Amino acid sequence: MLYYERKFSSKGYRLIAGVDEAGRGPLAGPVVSAAVILKTRRFKNRIDDSKLLTALERENAFPEIKEKAYLGLGVISEKIIDRINILEATSLSMRRAISFLGLKPDFVLIDGNVPLDIGSPFENIIHGDAKSLSIACASIIAKVTRDRIMEGYHRKWPEYGFRKHKGYGTKSHLEALRKFGPSPIHRLSFHGVRKV
Repeated sequence: MLYYERKFSSKGYRLIAGVDEAGRGPLAGPVVSAAVILKTRRFKNRIDDSKLLTALERENAFPEIKEKAYLGLGVISEKIIDRINILEATSLSMRRAISFLGLKPDFVLIDGNVPLDIGSPFENIIHGDAKSLSIACASIIAKVTRDRIMEGYHRKWPEYGFRKHKGYGTKSHLEALRKFGPSPIHRLSFHGVRKV
């Protein structure tokens, strides 16, 4: 998990940021990106691709990452997603996350193949959340943050079951959409929402 951090540290880069997003695929809610610059590479909790961790493992890792890293978050609403499309919204959320780090990274490791114009050298890494500790930490921060946002939306619109599916197009979510129509946080440009 430290190959990329060591590779770019050996080239003289000191502040290496990992960037990842959560929420590209759901039918409702925001896309959330996190940028992380680690202050240490030692963790007590398991750090991995957030999709490979249980909800409890993510929640346990979250405060430790916050304590041991500089963090930036970028949250882009469903309204903006509908206006500019999900790829552009993801790129915008990642740029915002980097800008909110509070310090300029020397190098940025970006999960996936989202093209970014960020003013710092960077490398895109496919499945980076399973290959880079910095990106894995960013994936956990983004996922837990977005899940908490969706928990809040569940309290406002419990009939959709956001607590359970977090806005993804599950069978129960699609049934609720057909029954109640879209809520104010549904992505109206997404096919799964448009067709109901």
